[in-house]
Amino acid sequence: MNFDELVSIFIVLWAVIDPIGTIPVFIAITKNYDEVEKVSIAKKSTFVATLILFFFLIVGEFILKNVGVPLAAFQTSGGVILFLFAMNMIFGSSKPEEEIQLVKNGTETAIFPLAIPSIAGPGAILAVVLLADSERSSFLSQSKVAIVLLVILLINYILMRLANKIHQRIGNSGAIVISKVMGLILASMAANNILMGIKTFFKIA
Repeated sequence: MNFDELVSIFIVLWAVIDPIGTIPVFIAITKNYDEVEKVSIAKKSTFVATLILFFFLIVGEFILKNVGVPLAAFQTSGGVILFLFAMNMIFGSSKPEEEIQLVKNGTETAIFPLAIPSIAGPGAILAVVLLADSERSSFLSQSKVAIVLLVILLINYILMRLANKIHQRIGNSGAIVISKVMGLILASMAANNILMGIKTFFKIA
């Protein structure tokens, strides 16, 4: 795996986890808590999200194989879902808008909506399964995916700790703009996944 592939993995995982978009969600969830409780919520949500994503990173493909779903089919359908996810990021409600609404509805915990779906959402779960494709990736490549995932989760945790300072500078509108730009990048990568899945399934040279 070369540097370009590492950058590609980083961009995909950054787009689907969207650490910048987590900032307004975190602020909304923790607005009535003191600093010690905010740190605890950030740690707990990061821990839970890490467990979820690494579970699917390790056994996601195994589950697919045991239910008889070819990875090429999953890659194609996954690409379609990621594409729709990206379209929603671009044209629909952005991550901050959607998940802050969940908070307004009364669900104010580190698990939901912060760990799920803000950090370890369906798009992130789908992305780690696709990136961990053992038929196309060596153990070393999969290890690099795991390391990149850990780095992004760590960045996400740090941004939550610095949420108030960052939010003062970029505001909700800044987070929304960044989310939509990442959606555009994710859409192109999702299209590539669809094409690669079709190519693999039909054994196109």
